[in-house]
Amino acid sequence: MLKLRLSKEADRFLQKIPAKHGKQIAERILALQENPSALATEDVKGYPPFRRLKSGEYRVIYFIADETLNVTLIGKRNDDEIYRQIERMRR
Repeated sequence: MLKLRLSKEADRFLQKIPAKHGKQIAERILALQENPSALATEDVKGYPPFRRLKSGEYRVIYFIADETLNVTLIGKRNDDEIYRQIERMRR
């Protein structure tokens, strides 16, 4: 099982959304932590080493390094803001 590291941004986002949605996202993250290949995920094109996980209407952006699941961002799937945030993080 991987260690879990949740960024401040991801934690803040989880605090703002409805509890039902937060619970669903948390369950998906914990499943990913347990077995990273168990869920359907994709590379974020143009932003290695980031990967994305879909959870309902939300997208979880993460990467795995040194036996740690690093959840970097969580955002709406129909909103390109999450990709703008990735771009800002890379600068």
